[in-house]
Amino acid sequence: MKRETSLVLVASFLMVSMTASTSVAGNNVTSFNVLGDSSVDCGENTLFYPILHHNLSLIPCYNGSDSTLLPHLLAKKKGLPYPPPFYSQNGSINGLLSGLNYGSAQATIMNPSSQSHQSLNQQLRQVFETFQLLQLELGEGSAKDIIESSVFYLSFGKDDYLDLFLQSSSGVMGKYSGLEFASILVDQMVNVMRDLYDANVHRIICMGILPLGCTPRIVWEWRNSTAGDDEGKGCVAEVNELILQYNTMLEERIINLNSELPNAHIIFCDIYQGIMQMMNNPQYYGFEDPKTACCGLGLYGAMIGCLSVEMACERDSDYIWWDLYNPTKAVNALLADSAWSGRPLFDICRPISVRALVFTTPSHSD
Repeated sequence: MKRETSLVLVASFLMVSMTASTSVAGNNVTSFNVLGDSSVDCGENTLFYPILHHNLSLIPCYNGSDSTLLPHLLAKKKGLPYPPPFYSQNGSINGLLSGLNYGSAQATIMNPSSQSHQSLNQQLRQVFETFQLLQLELGEGSAKDIIESSVFYLSFGKDDYLDLFLQSSSGVMGKYSGLEFASILVDQMVNVMRDLYDANVHRIICMGILPLGCTPRIVWEWRNSTAGDDEGKGCVAEVNELILQYNTMLEERIINLNSELPNAHIIFCDIYQGIMQMMNNPQYYGFEDPKTACCGLGLYGAMIGCLSVEMACERDSDYIWWDLYNPTKAVNALLADSAWSGRPLFDICRPISVRALVFTTPSHSD
């Protein structure tokens, strides 16, 4: 009976493979797995999210739908369904074959002081639990084929800076300089990419952190504390410099990983530079208001976050920011197009585009 079940599941995997290759001709990806924070999760994968969310923005996505988020838009370009939340599993192995979203709103790279938010390492443990389940049900060979045919998407760091550093909620700011803090975070991200590689994941998309110094809440807080924001475009230079330190260090380490690890294909996607291009020339990209949140109240829509979608503006496509810290779907759509093809925002993903990564033939190690 177990052998028959395994054969059915292997057949299902082959069907997933055929679907992927026919949806986008030549696509070599059959499984798309996502780890991250509110950039990948609208709250349904975070236990007790409405109760435990502390940044006064309870609606990080339009109507609670993941369809506005960057990895969702990239999944469509791959010809794959968006992976369902990890906590929505019904125990079926068949449901794991095309990937899962392990992401959790407010997730951090460093272990959080509160157990209500899942860290990077907690999500990684869930990934390895999934791998073990595939091995038990399908056998090591078939499970290995599925894993090697997968792409993993990592998007972390924003909440580390918001919760652990900028707000100094755990005294981190008094312990570390900006460079030291960035180094700690990057080391942990690199360790996770190494762990995934050792588990036969060879294709990884690693996202940088967006320009937090331009988000409505940060600009509003800085204005209140300094009697005026920084740069003319409405961004706080000191905060953006911290983010640039992290992004630059992460990209350098990814370059080293690609050189060091045989058959590794890891790309860094620089959404910081992508969004800054929009901030610097908003009308060119179709935005009318680069400073204010579409959904929120007060100056810049940042005094009170998006408690209800009824608070939202009429035309979110006119705005760069959806709420306190998250971009609109229009911004994510531009980033997705650019990450996939390199246009209209040139080379935000390096050394190759997501499209090139997807069409890279997965290496099958012995």
